[in-house]
Amino acid sequence: MNLAEERLEHLAGRLKLPDVPGLVSSLAQEAADKEWSFADFAEALLQAQSDASDARACDTIQRLAGFPSRKTIDAFDFSFQPSVNKKQVAELASCAFVERADNVILLGPPGVGKTHLAISLGVEASKKRLSVKFTTAARLVASLAEARTAGTFSRRLMGFVRPSLLIVDEVGFLPLDAGEAALLFEVVCRRYERGSIVLTSNKSYGEWGEVFSGDTVIATAILDRLLHHSTTISIKGESYRLKDKKKAGIVTTPAG
Repeated sequence: MNLAEERLEHLAGRLKLPDVPGLVSSLAQEAADKEWSFADFAEALLQAQSDASDARACDTIQRLAGFPSRKTIDAFDFSFQPSVNKKQVAELASCAFVERADNVILLGPPGVGKTHLAISLGVEASKKRLSVKFTTAARLVASLAEARTAGTFSRRLMGFVRPSLLIVDEVGFLPLDAGEAALLFEVVCRRYERGSIVLTSNKSYGEWGEVFSGDTVIATAILDRLLHHSTTISIKGESYRLKDKKKAGIVTTPAG
């Protein structure tokens, strides 16, 4: 490394632009071939540094989010689920709903792509450097119940309240007792008009009383806050996970 390169690396470190030294050498030849002006070269250099910083931040947010897997909207099979409005999903992918602290509710039977879409919206939020947390309803209430016993409830609660976007998967897959319903209600209340929730459920809104062990009062209270500023996407169709098995004849559709 020559003296000029050492000085460049030192200055880049002070300015917290760690990729600049490497980018200078990779862009120099392109600048010469295309006869860039100094301004063009500076813009390309800073843009490349910005892109690298965004990519690292996005990766960090996604790792901390706790996604079970990383899904993208491009990978969602809209042709298999025509009940999903592709334009509506694209609008949600802008994450303007997160900026407004609105909610998105994805309803439908198992396997139709609710979790895929929920994670995809979380991935899009991470690209905009918005903090995201993914959890299932069962894991959320179990975590808070454990923290209450351990005397760390307030701190644990903030882990679900603080992120810009909270994804709560599988509401309704397992019934919640009165105490668990109260914990979910606490999270929804604390985020109401302050932070977005993307929630998936296999139950229609009319069935939410069953989810909360027949307590229609708390079900109504939770829905009231979730739906005040929200978009609901109801997915109708067959399980995406079973489509290949059906093609192979492993699973058959009962005669109606």
